[in-house]
Amino acid sequence: MNTPTAHTDPLSPGTHSYRTGGIVQRYHVHGSGPVCVALPGGPGIFWDYLRMPALEEHLTMVYVEPVGTAEDSRLPSHPHGYTRERYSRFLQVLINRLGVRKVHVLGHSHGAFVAAYHALYRPEQVAGVVLYEGAPVTGPEHGAEAGRRVEAFAAQHAGHPGLPGVLAAFGAMSTISSDEQTVTVARGVLPSYFADYWGNEERLAPFRDAIRATYISGLDEDLVPDVIDDRAALKGLEPPALVVVGRHDVICGPRWALELDELIPDSQLLVLENSGHMGHIEEPELFAGAVRDFALRTGGPRDGAA
Repeated sequence: MNTPTAHTDPLSPGTHSYRTGGIVQRYHVHGSGPVCVALPGGPGIFWDYLRMPALEEHLTMVYVEPVGTAEDSRLPSHPHGYTRERYSRFLQVLINRLGVRKVHVLGHSHGAFVAAYHALYRPEQVAGVVLYEGAPVTGPEHGAEAGRRVEAFAAQHAGHPGLPGVLAAFGAMSTISSDEQTVTVARGVLPSYFADYWGNEERLAPFRDAIRATYISGLDEDLVPDVIDDRAALKGLEPPALVVVGRHDVICGPRWALELDELIPDSQLLVLENSGHMGHIEEPELFAGAVRDFALRTGGPRDGAA
């Protein structure tokens, strides 16, 4: 049962919250235009790193604060149980509350896996989906590719005083068990998530220092990994899709974007040549222009009020 929100307009600027199934769901509205619901990465990274002012000039951006990140939004099984199906169900409740016929869904990193799942299995109110730094699979194959790209990053930056800290953070990923460790690792690996972090450290260090995160295990309630393989399903994806990747991304790099583009019927691919994993920060105008054009082409003003 949902508790009504105090806001009369669910798309009014600012922070909104409501309860669904006893769990608090928050979202944050900025900008104006067709509605685009944005899902952050992680799982467990707080939403605010994904703010996209350049997009807010053209779209009503609805930034989701995924359940589990804030203390009052955690499942009884926390830190377990945050599967794509769970995130998708909460997302559907949110979309229903917005009062528009259809929305665009933009997912970054882990959010792209959730966005793909939602577009595959709950496509009715999805005008289009932006898979930003996503992949069709997780598991050993994805991990091996990331490992190769991290090795290439290390070779490129051999001798840099910041490199040992980045590699140590990657090495600590598999042993994370607390919020504090999650934040430390997220900030630790971040230099590798940009095409040239150390060349722009003065500008990017505040972004790195502002990252907040909560430990989410990636296991379901039965402690089974939520392993993903969307390759077969993506061939039947119904909503229009835009795939976005940074040329220098080490985690969900161009190999996966090319595969997504090949699998999804009539998809559009954007490769950001001067970006890593954070193209909305590294090449904001090019990124925003592509997403804006995609949203305007595949939707309409507020995508049709309900």
